[in-house]
Amino acid sequence: MRVLTTPEEAFADVVDFDYPVHRVEVPDQDGGALNMAYVTAGPADGPVALLLHGEPSWSFLYRKALPVLAEAGIRVVAPDLVGFGRSDKPVNRSDHSYARHVEWVRSLVFDVLGLREVTMVGQDWGGLIGLRLLAENPDGFLGAVAANTGMPTGDRDMPEVWWRFRRTVEQAENLDVGRLVESGCARPMPPEVRAAYDAPFPDESYKAGPRVMPTLVPTTPDDPATEANRAAWEVLARSDVPLLTAFSDSDPITGPMGPVLRRKVPGATGQPHTTLENAGHFLQEDAGTELGRVVAEFVSRLCG
Repeated sequence: MRVLTTPEEAFADVVDFDYPVHRVEVPDQDGGALNMAYVTAGPADGPVALLLHGEPSWSFLYRKALPVLAEAGIRVVAPDLVGFGRSDKPVNRSDHSYARHVEWVRSLVFDVLGLREVTMVGQDWGGLIGLRLLAENPDGFLGAVAANTGMPTGDRDMPEVWWRFRRTVEQAENLDVGRLVESGCARPMPPEVRAAYDAPFPDESYKAGPRVMPTLVPTTPDDPATEANRAAWEVLARSDVPLLTAFSDSDPITGPMGPVLRRKVPGATGQPHTTLENAGHFLQEDAGTELGRVVAEFVSRLCG
C-alpha cells in the first residue's frame, strides 16, 4: 500500500488548535502498517470521549468542543481518520473501504490505546464508523452521541443534495476541501479556518480519502457494506447502551436520521435529544461550544 504523509510544516499556520500530536501504528490490513494521528485533552484519568470527525474534515473540526470537555474533567481523544489530517493517506482509492476504516479506528481505540468505557461522538463519517464500532464492540462503550450522522444500508435512496455533493467530489478537477466544509456550515468561515481544512492536502495526490469516502456510503441493497450495516442495526435495535442524538436544525442530508435512531435504538429511550440551532451539517463549526456542553453533561450523567 503506497501512502503519503502530509509534512508537519503544512500545519504551521493552523489556528486555535495547539494540542500535542500523537502518532501510532495500526495494521493496514495489507501486510503493513499505517500511522494514525490523534490529539488529546483533559485529565489522563478522566472518563473518555472519543471524537470522530467526518468527510472531508479532520480533528481540527472539534477544536471548539475540546476545551469545554477538558474543563469538565473528560479525557478527550480526537483521531484523524486514515486519509485525513495528520494520519497516513493511502494514495489508491481502492485501498479504502468502509470495513477497513472501521477496523483502523477499532484497532487504534481498543488495541493500541486500550481505551475502555468510551463515549463515542460521531458526526458524518465519524458516526458511520462509530455506530458500527458500537454495534460490533458494545462492551467497550459507556455511551454514544450521534451528531448529524446515520448508518445507511442502501435500502433507501440518499437525498438529492447528497448525490450532488458526491458528484462534486468525484468530478471536481481540483477538490477544494475548505470550500466543501464551508458549504456545509450555516455561515461563512474566516479565511484562516478554511485554510486549516485545506492544510492536510498540499496537492491532489493527497486527496484519495476525501475523493473516495462518498462512494463508500451504501446506496444499493447489494453494496459491499450493506450486510455489515444491517447486522449492526440488528444489534443496535437490542442495545441498551445510552445513545444521545445531537442534530443541527439545518442539515438536509442527515436530519431525518435523528428520529430513526431515537425510534430504533432502545438506548436512546429516556435520553434527551438536542437540536443545535443556526447550525449546518458541520455543527462543530457552527455550534461547537454548545456541542461540547451537551456531550459533557451526557458523560457526567453516565458517570453519575
